[in-house]
Amino acid sequence: MPFILKRLQFPIRIDFAKTINKSQSQIFEKVILVGKKQDYINASYIRMSVGTQQYYYISSQGPLPGTCDIFWQMVWENKSNVIAMMTQEVERGRVKCHKYWPDRLNEPKETNKYQLILENFQIQDYFQISIIRMTDKKIHFVKHLKFTTWPDHGTPQSSEHLVKFVRYMRSIHRSGPVIVHCSAGIGRSGVLICIDVILSLVEKDFEVNVSDIVRDMRLQRYGMIQTKVHYEVFKI
Repeated sequence: MPFILKRLQFPIRIDFAKTINKSQSQIFEKVILVGKKQDYINASYIRMSVGTQQYYYISSQGPLPGTCDIFWQMVWENKSNVIAMMTQEVERGRVKCHKYWPDRLNEPKETNKYQLILENFQIQDYFQISIIRMTDKKIHFVKHLKFTTWPDHGTPQSSEHLVKFVRYMRSIHRSGPVIVHCSAGIGRSGVLICIDVILSLVEKDFEVNVSDIVRDMRLQRYGMIQTKVHYEVFKI
């Protein structure tokens, strides 16, 4: 199956320089956590319009050893049922993200507020699915999706796999914003959000303008879709 963008019958306009320069009046809505300390987390709410619908995301930096607890607090407080991870823990010898989720059945992972229990998992050729039960006084289930074939500073090995991943992510979303992260939370995270919006626009027969989508994201989080290499995803 060819990548969906190759089958469009109209041009998808991309102007890299223009997109950078148009983001002059950003209004960033940072994620603020509940509590006395109101801990800071490097994450932003992203709202994108698809016709009359609003798609709601949180684009976040990958958790660090000192931010895992507040990352899970963000998941809980926003009632998000999907996390999309677009990086590996280590890439090219550099740590990109701390391993913040439980990866063994019947071996709970503790945060300062929640117990995380891996209920089930599947390993596909190009992504992994973990079903995680969060418990406090209540219970909240999260599906953690980890895309495994996208190298840092490169493009995915298969655009078809990326499209299938995004469609699966959208199909299982039930509550709260979709939480998306890579390492910095602006490069691959931005591409994922952009593709999700594009696929939905195409399915609803709306016009697609990638530059406008990127501009709208950058008005909400600085630097979304970081480099020209990230734009190559749309030309595969």
